Amino acid sequence: MVGAGQRAAVRDARQGDEDAWEHLYRQVYPRLRAYLVRRVGPNDAEDAVNETMARAVAGIDGFRFGPAGFDGWVFGIARNVTVEHYRQAGRRQRQAMAGQQVAVGTEPLAVPGERLERQDDRERVRRQFLRLSPAEQEVLELRVVAGLSAEEVAAVLGKRPGAVRTAQSRALEHLRRLVGDDGG
Repeated sequence: MVGAGQRAAVRDARQGDEDAWEHLYRQVYPRLRAYLVRRVGPNDAEDAVNETMARAVAGIDGFRFGPAGFDGWVFGIARNVTVEHYRQAGRRQRQAMAGQQVAVGTEPLAVPGERLERQDDRERVRRQFLRLSPAEQEVLELRVVAGLSAEEVAAVLGKRPGAVRTAQSRALEHLRRLVGDDGG
C-alpha cells in the first residue's frame, strides 16, 4: 500500500528535490540490490542498481501511481535492466568467441555471513532453486527477495494478482518437492 509519505516524496522528486530522491532510494535499495544480486550476480548488481535508479530519475515525470506503486515501477525498470545485461553479456561472449578478448566473467552467487550449521541446508535449497523454471525463479525473487506485494509483482509481470499468488504457491511447492527429493 502506498502511503502519503511516498506520494509526497515522488512529488518532491519530480521537482528535483535531492532529499526526496534519497528517501525513495533508501526505501527501495536493500530489496532492489538483493533482487539484482540474484538476477545478475554480485559483481554486476551495483551497476544494475545504479542504472535502474538513473532510469527512474530520468523517467519520473512519466510515472503514475498505479497498483504497483513506485516500488513496482522501479522493479519493472530493474527487470528491463536485467534483460539488457544478459543481451550485452551475450554479445560480449559472441565477440570473445570470434577472437576478440572481452571479459565476460560472472562469479557464482554467494551469501556472506551464513552460519556454518545451516550452510548445507541453504546450499541444498539454493541448488534446487536453480532447477526451477526461470518464471518460477522470477516470481519468487520478486515476492520473497524483493518483498513486493502480489499486486506489485502483477504489474511488473503483466499478470493478475491472483495469477501471481498461484504462481508463487506452485513455485514454492515445486521447490519443496525438489528439496525433499534431494534428501541432503
